[in-house]
Parts: sequence; C-alpha cells; structure tokens
Amino acid sequence: MTSREPPVAVAFVPARSGSERVPGKNIRPLASHPLLAYAIETAAQSGAFERVIVSTDAEGIAEIARWYGAEVPFLRPVEFATATSPDIEWLTFTLEQLDERYDLFAIVRATNPFRGPAVVKRGLDQLLATPEADSLRAVERAKQHPGKMWLPAEDGRTMSPLLDQSQLGVAWHAGQYQALPAVYTQNSALEIAWTRVVSETGTREGRVVAPFFTEGYEGFNVDDEEDWERAERLLESGAASLPAVGRAPYSPAG
Repeated sequence: MTSREPPVAVAFVPARSGSERVPGKNIRPLASHPLLAYAIETAAQSGAFERVIVSTDAEGIAEIARWYGAEVPFLRPVEFATATSPDIEWLTFTLEQLDERYDLFAIVRATNPFRGPAVVKRGLDQLLATPEADSLRAVERAKQHPGKMWLPAEDGRTMSPLLDQSQLGVAWHAGQYQALPAVYTQNSALEIAWTRVVSETGTREGRVVAPFFTEGYEGFNVDDEEDWERAERLLESGAASLPAVGRAPYSPAG
C-alpha cells in the first residue's frame, strides 16, 4: 500500500455454534431473519470492506451465512470455538489462512442487531482519522460506576472500596453519580484494528486503543433470553430498528 492508496479492510463476523445462554443464538430468527443476517448486512451495506467473512465451526451456520451473501472460505477449528476460546485464536487462524493480505479488519458481531451500517462506517472513518491508534473499540457510559463498588473480606463481615479513594476529599462511593469522573465500559458493537497488531502484539487491539462512543441502542447486546425478549419488545415498539435484508429469509433446502 502506498500513501495514495486507501487501506483495504475485511469484515469478520464470528458465529460459533456453542452458545449456551441462548442456544442457537447466531441463527435464531429475529423479525424473520437469523441474527447472523443482520451482522452480514451491516458489514456489506457499510461499503467499507472488500470481503465479509463469517468465522464458524459449523457447516450449518456456514450455509446460512452464504445464503445471506457472506463468504465462509473454511471452517474454524473446533478448538478455537469453545465457550472460553479467546478471539485472538480464531482471528490469528483466519488471517493466516486467507490468501489475501488486508490492512484493516473489523469484528462485526451478530449479537448487536441494532448497530447498523452507518455505525461501522463511522467507526472506520474515526480510526483512519486517529493515526496514533492501533485499534478502535466500542464503549458506552458505565451505569454502575466502579467508584461505588466494594470488595467484601473473606469472612464477609467487612468490606472495602474496589478502588482506593483515600486521597479524595469526598469518596466516590459517597458522592452523586453525576459528580463522578466519566467511566466507560466496552460493548461488542464494533472493533476495528490494523491487521499488523495481531502479529506484532499477539492481541486483537494492540497497544493504543481509540474509544468509539456508541449511542442509544447501537451497543445493545444479546447475551441471554432476557436480552432477546427485550430486543423483540424494542422492535415491536419501534424504539429500535434492524438493517434491511435484501433477500428472502433462509429456508433449508428441501
């Protein structure tokens, strides 16, 4: 890549088969289409990527991914698809297996159905405008401030603040939320990084991470059945919307 050529990006949509809290979550229908379809459409409609690749360990999920226009050039090894497998394992494997080399990659997870393509494009533009950053990660204002968190003693009879606040005139745990320093927690709406960070640091984020502030339901994540039910209510009320899917719902052959 020369200075005149724009960086080339690839989108990865992880979709392992072993979800425990919401069985079959990635391919469970939400408003006619499987959750996976909205992530694929989000990445494709953003216009930011040369390819949209789904990483899965299951041929059944791969078939659905292809139906919705994604590529699945190979399956993920099962040892990289357990409930405790870190993302860096399947990510390293995938980048090594691809014939082409990319400057940037994004992780566009199926579990954030309300994110939409404009969010992905906004994130990519932000990272490109932040040359000192290795990556960008979605965050949102923490509702539970760590300054108000406590660690009980082993016997459970006493407790102490999670964060040392002895130097403060007024301890955070004694103050109003609005008076506390803003703290953000990561969500899974979007991650974008330069591919070099994977080989150079052995991580998916590198050493310098830029914050991508999500708004409204952009960071909404489906983790359990309660989240799923809430997603359905948000759609029914019109409070949230899904990216348009330009094809018929997936139907197994025969």
